[in-house]
Amino acid sequence: MTRNIAIIGGGIVGATAAYYLSRQGHQVTVFDEGTGQATSAAAGIICPWLSKRRNKKWYRLASEGAAFYKRLCEDLATDGGDSSFYKVSGAILLKKTPKATKEQYELGLKRREDAPEMGDLKILSQEELIALLPSIQTQENALFVSGGARLDGGAMVAELLAQVVKNGGTLSKVWIDLNETFLKQYDAVILATGAWLPQILEPLGYRVDIRGQKGQLVVLQTDDVDNGDLPVIMPEGEIDVLPIGNGKVFVGATHENDKGYDITVEPDIVNHLIEQGEALFTRLQGAQTIEVKVGTRAYTSDFSPFFGYVPGQPHLLVASGLGSSGLTTGPLIGYQLARLAAGQEATLPLEDYLPNHYIVLRK
Repeated sequence: MTRNIAIIGGGIVGATAAYYLSRQGHQVTVFDEGTGQATSAAAGIICPWLSKRRNKKWYRLASEGAAFYKRLCEDLATDGGDSSFYKVSGAILLKKTPKATKEQYELGLKRREDAPEMGDLKILSQEELIALLPSIQTQENALFVSGGARLDGGAMVAELLAQVVKNGGTLSKVWIDLNETFLKQYDAVILATGAWLPQILEPLGYRVDIRGQKGQLVVLQTDDVDNGDLPVIMPEGEIDVLPIGNGKVFVGATHENDKGYDITVEPDIVNHLIEQGEALFTRLQGAQTIEVKVGTRAYTSDFSPFFGYVPGQPHLLVASGLGSSGLTTGPLIGYQLARLAAGQEATLPLEDYLPNHYIVLRK
């Protein structure tokens, strides 16, 4: 049976949900005003397997999220879409000591048993690292993960939403005031508004454990026009370096907890990002800044994501709290919401990610 479904929020979660629902022939309308969207301002690395976070439920979500990209790209290819926003380029992890590198290597070997998409693992000597990335001169060794990938979030969302329109869906650039009248127009409504979830649920009387985190990302233009096949670089600390081809390199992004929903570009912070990138990767020295992307991530107080049904609302689905791992976990979560909105069962255990702990009715 064809369902009439509204999706509020056209970022990575909402766009993926809309793609799969429209692909099944459901009538889909995506509402997204666009301001501050984290995905459109994001580029990132898909390489979650070496994280030392102790939250096993989060790791399962991240690991399966990384594996889900293969299916998503295959589905887009079947539909004649473009999946060039995603590329398995390999990832280089830079640790401060050889001991730390060895520990990461051993962790990777253990986790690869359940995550073969991680690919090959190899500890590179300084000579091998310089041969691969001549612009890195000061690192003793590094860990290479062949299955690591890079993602252009903005390009991904644009392609998914183009497929939604191709499948007969509708895009609307308006802010929705959520109320019972709106909900009654649809068989299901998906809230994928990220950091703006508290504002969207406030009219229904809910309190939401979500805060906004500002992220700034710099796009640099170098003269290395053949950099599209280079691995992504994951040093310790805040920044990552992503060569993406035609000389472009993404550097960032920041994690600014005290800025909330501010999306202004801050030159001092941008310059600091560039300085960090230049110190790590000398090929960036003298590069031209061609763009600065700013977005707002969503975090819960315990840094755990959630998705499922809004408490007391059997036709209202939600996801939020993905934080900086949103590019890794977002598509898989969007797919789960699409299945639920279509009347199907989720493929992940919903009880592990319930919104009830984060969304409560005001007394």
